[in-house]
Amino acid sequence: MEHWSVIKPSRGWQMVDVKELVRYKDLLYFLIVRGIKARYAQSVLGVSWAVIQPLFTTLVFTVIFGNLVQVNSDGVPYIVFSFTGMLAWNFFANTLTESANSLVNNASMITKVYFPRLVLPLSAALAKLLDFIIGLVVLCGFLIWFRMVPSAEIWMFPVLLLILLMCSLGIGMILSAMSVQYRDVKHALSFLVQLLMYAAPVVYATSVIPEKWQFWYSLNPMVGVIEGFRAIFLRSIPFPWHWVLRSGLVALIIFTGGALYFRRMERVFADVA
Repeated sequence: MEHWSVIKPSRGWQMVDVKELVRYKDLLYFLIVRGIKARYAQSVLGVSWAVIQPLFTTLVFTVIFGNLVQVNSDGVPYIVFSFTGMLAWNFFANTLTESANSLVNNASMITKVYFPRLVLPLSAALAKLLDFIIGLVVLCGFLIWFRMVPSAEIWMFPVLLLILLMCSLGIGMILSAMSVQYRDVKHALSFLVQLLMYAAPVVYATSVIPEKWQFWYSLNPMVGVIEGFRAIFLRSIPFPWHWVLRSGLVALIIFTGGALYFRRMERVFADVA
């Protein structure tokens, strides 16, 4: 006896169908592996690029902001202060960029076969975890060199990583859905990412922000994540529970809103891709 499945376009505001994503877990795995291979295939330095990019950026920031401008680094060496911020920021920026471009880059798949479209930005985001893990190993090397011991709040690290993933993927889903109809989103994305970096405490400490503005500033989810990383690994400040709580709530709102918007626009992807 044959079984037929009728696929209907989604209408209105709908949440993510988790069961459907689970059914397509093999496709998700294949796209993650493909994304990793595509990044490093036929590359002379291979995965070393995951170290070279943040490390050289950190060295430039150390010379400019650490030595010339002498930015406050909360009493720790500026190079490890900056690298810790870059570790979180690079994952955010790369995940945001790849997930935002995932639909346009896979337009041929969208128009030929059905699968939950959320698999594309999700696989793009998860593929960036390899770069993050490599960067984390380099950070551990810095900690050993400077004889730094992580704080007792290290158990919060997976929570910070989850907040980081929700924030980047949430914005990525919104931009990916928009980029299908508005192709100039891709061109504006690099400028947006660069601008957002200076709105987060990557090259400077949050302590330089006037106290009257710190509440509004901490609504940026990256503030709690970056300062949380520094509190855990560098012990430069007490763990910022209030900032992390705000970051988590805002990231959850961004992720939920991004998923709802993505699902609402999903039915038109094949028509305009």
